[in-house]
Formats: sequence, structure tokens, C-alpha cells
Amino acid sequence: MEQKKYVAYIGTYTHGSSIGIHIYDMDMENRTLKERSVVPVHNSSYVTKSRSGQYLYSIADEGVEVLKIEPNGDLTSINKVDIDGMRGCYLSTDVSGKFLFVGGYHDGKVTVVHTHRDGRLGSVMDGVFHQGIGSVAERNFRPHVSCVIPTPDDKYLCAVDNGVDQVKIYKVTPGTGKLHLYDILRLPLEAAPRLMCFSKDGRFAYINCEMSNQIRVYSYDGSGKSPKFELIQEVRSIMDMKDVSSASCALKISPSGKYLYTSSAGENTVGIFRIDPETGLLGKILILPISGGYPKDIDVFPDEKTMVVLCHESNYMRFFTIDYEKKTLIMKGKQVPVETPNCILVSETEE
Repeated sequence: MEQKKYVAYIGTYTHGSSIGIHIYDMDMENRTLKERSVVPVHNSSYVTKSRSGQYLYSIADEGVEVLKIEPNGDLTSINKVDIDGMRGCYLSTDVSGKFLFVGGYHDGKVTVVHTHRDGRLGSVMDGVFHQGIGSVAERNFRPHVSCVIPTPDDKYLCAVDNGVDQVKIYKVTPGTGKLHLYDILRLPLEAAPRLMCFSKDGRFAYINCEMSNQIRVYSYDGSGKSPKFELIQEVRSIMDMKDVSSASCALKISPSGKYLYTSSAGENTVGIFRIDPETGLLGKILILPISGGYPKDIDVFPDEKTMVVLCHESNYMRFFTIDYEKKTLIMKGKQVPVETPNCILVSETEE
């Protein structure tokens, strides 16, 4: 049986020598990445794929850029759209793929962009600026939308606001893309929620908190007239909870749905947790240092045995072999240079 082929897309800031999104071939036997090419995109800070898997959306200085994913994994730029606001930081799509949602960290805005069947991005359908005042004057004093993600049943859009310690829950009008605030999930003061993701079966939600350095676990039920999020667990995401300089960064669930991965800046560690499939609760496997500055994003190879860590401040990525039973990370080979890496996305290719 022929082995599947994968590529990894890594978005970078381009105020230095880097010019955009780096495309890497994934060596599944040796578990390494080999750079193939770089596609020019201005300050690609976040990328996501369309629901069809045919297109890659990227944050860019111009707003959002869409690129066609060729059968071999190469990227071809299609078009760019202005989002009528400051630079975004997060992207997601609804289940149908009709709308692209953009989270705006700098201006606290949620934007809805129409997507065309041919891959082009269309016009801005709606945009809502969050309001409110946080409690930390130097850090979280105003709205910062750090994540926008639809619930798995596609009934609601969750907008994580890092600045005012809330997740605003919207209904999206199917025909027009208009946003209507439906509910608010309030987190503790100065928690600073950063990212949100859902379990594979859609019954549980996970939120990492940048300032409190915790992962909050919620049960989710969207079967009724209103969404129900119930807090069922809080776990720490760093080794030393007294380290006030640390800030939770990445949050991802493994391809199998069995594990949750997180990273923290300041302490510069990664954490791996086992997800109980019945209860959704997290069991800590490890939290260990990665010998690099600001592990802004992480991902694993499809076999979930090798982790890739993007060390944003150190301008390189590192590889680690994961032993889930022995609860260890073993550094694999030397770091690979890549300037100011922001995000990584692993994608299967057709050829």
C-alpha cells in the first residue's frame, strides 16, 4: 500500500528576510521537513484550509489572501480582500464553506467574508466591533478577538476575546452572513482566553488562558434552543504557576482526537494531555521545556509520534519524538532555520 504524502505550510512575518508561506515536504520515514519553496504573502500570521480542502486562506497585510492548493501541495495565489479593519489574527470557515470568519486582535473585530465556489474571496458581509474594558492597563485593557470558531454543529460562532475575558457567541444568518450576539461565556477576570477548539465528537470545548496559564474544559450541548457550555475542569498549562512572565500560546488537538497539545512562552514549554473520550477530561502526560524562544505554534506528524515546535523568537523550528507511555520528549536532530515562524498547518497531498 502506497504511503500517503503530506506537506506542511508555515506562515512567517516578512519584515525580515522571509517572504511568506514556506512549503515543506514531510519525510514520513525520517520524520523531518524539507523546504520545497516559499510563496510570497505579506506577514502570514495565520493560515487555514477551506472546508473542501482545495484552498488555503492566509492573514496578510492586505486583509486575507486565498491560494489554490495544487494536487502536489504547491500554492497558487487567487485573490486578496480587504476586511475593512486592522490586520486579523485568526481564520475559520463555517461547515458549508460559504463564509470565512476573521478574528481581529488589534481592533477587537469579528468579520464575515463571503467565499465563492471558484475559491475567490468575495465581499465583506458583516463586521462587529467588540466593546468593553479589561482590567490590566498594559496588556488587556480593551477588546482583542484572538479566535473565531464555529461550534461543530454549525449553529453558533464563538469569538474568543482575549482582552475582556469573554467568549461572545453569535448566530450567523445563513443567507446574509449577518452576526447577531446570542450569548456570552464569561471567564474569570484576567484569565485572557486565547484559543478555543472542540473535541472530535463535538461534545467538549477547550480554551487556553494566556494570563492564568490554564486550560478550561467545557461540555457543549447545542441541541436545545440555546447553547450550553458547562465548565467541567481546569488544568494548569505550565510547570511553574508562580512564573508570571509565562503566557499560554498554541492549542491543538491531535488528528486522532486522543491528545491535546499546548505551548507556553516565557517558560518556553510544551504540554501534552490525554483526552478521555467519554468525559472529555484532560489527563496530563507531560509539560517540558523545548530549548527555544516563544513556541508560538506546534503540530504533530500524522502518526502523532513527532512534534514540530515553531520557536518564533529563536527563528527556527525544532523536532521532538513523543513517548506517551514514558511521558518524555526527545529532541530529534538539529533545529531548522525559519525566520519568525507564526503558524503551521499539515496537509495531505494528492500526488
